[in-house]
This record gives sequence, structure tokens and C-alpha cells, in this order.
Amino acid sequence: MYEQAYIDYLIYFHCDRDYFECHEILEEHWKKDPPTKRKNYWVGLIQIAVGLYHHRRGNFAGAAKMISNAIKLLKNEQHDLQRLGLHKEELIKQLLIRKNEILDGKCYYSFNLPIIDQELVTICKTQCHDQKNWGNASDFTNEYLIHKHTKRDRTDIIEERKNQLELRKSRKTETP
Repeated sequence: MYEQAYIDYLIYFHCDRDYFECHEILEEHWKKDPPTKRKNYWVGLIQIAVGLYHHRRGNFAGAAKMISNAIKLLKNEQHDLQRLGLHKEELIKQLLIRKNEILDGKCYYSFNLPIIDQELVTICKTQCHDQKNWGNASDFTNEYLIHKHTKRDRTDIIEERKNQLELRKSRKTETP
């Protein structure tokens, strides 16, 4: 019923509060569709995670921008939000509250998506590594989690970019 990438997103979102990984997983899933068939609701969910990542790190401008963009996108995707087991009106309401708190310079606190499908919650809790972590607050002592984009191993990404650059260069030399 629900795609595994979405379940993984929810687990990282609510168990680990690993918003960076939420972004990575859902972006990879979103890119599997051809550009003209990509779903905006995935982008909206990605933007929520990125906004919360920025907010937790104290980047209020980045957080406000991402949450604002998510609200704009998701207001037009409310049928799909319901299909994803989310309470569409409550989600938009919570995002508007969070956006205003960010604009007021209030500190980050953990955010729970309003999941109305209890079967989905059960699936996520079952797959969560430690069910006791579901819905717990962010661990502010985990520097790696909070600053993941600067601390992670980027070897694979750098190698892939290098390969793509080589591929583009070889195509240019082949074209008469």
C-alpha cells in the first residue's frame, strides 16, 4: 500500500530525527520517475525535512524558506497527502505554526507529521530499529546527526560527480 521509500522517510523522521537521511531517501525515490511524471508531494515532504534540518542547526532563513515552499506545494497536493495517510489540514496548520515560530526566531523542537493511518504507524514502528525511539525528541548531543551534511563521508558522491564530468567531456569530444 505504501512505498518503502516513504516508510523509510517516516522512520528516519520520527525515530532518528535524521532529516538529512529523509531528504536523501525521498529524493532518490522522487528521481526514479521521469522528470515530467515526478510527484510534487514528494518534494513537499523533502522540503519539510530540509526545513527542520536547517531549523535545528539555527539556520532560520533556510528553514523559513523550505517550510514556506513546502506549504505552497502541499496545499495543492492535499488529496495525495490523505492517500499517504496524513491529516492534510493538520499538516498545513502545523507547518504554518512552525513557519511563524521560525520567523520569530524560536528554537527548534521535534516535529511529528500528523499520521492518521494507524496501520502505517504500526508498520513504521515495527520496522524502526528501536521502537522506543518512535516520536522521541531530537538528540542534541549527536553532533553527527545535527551537522550531517558537513561530517558525512562524501567519497561516493565526489566519485560519481567525477564520473559524470568525464562522461560529459567524452560526449563533447565525440560530437562533430
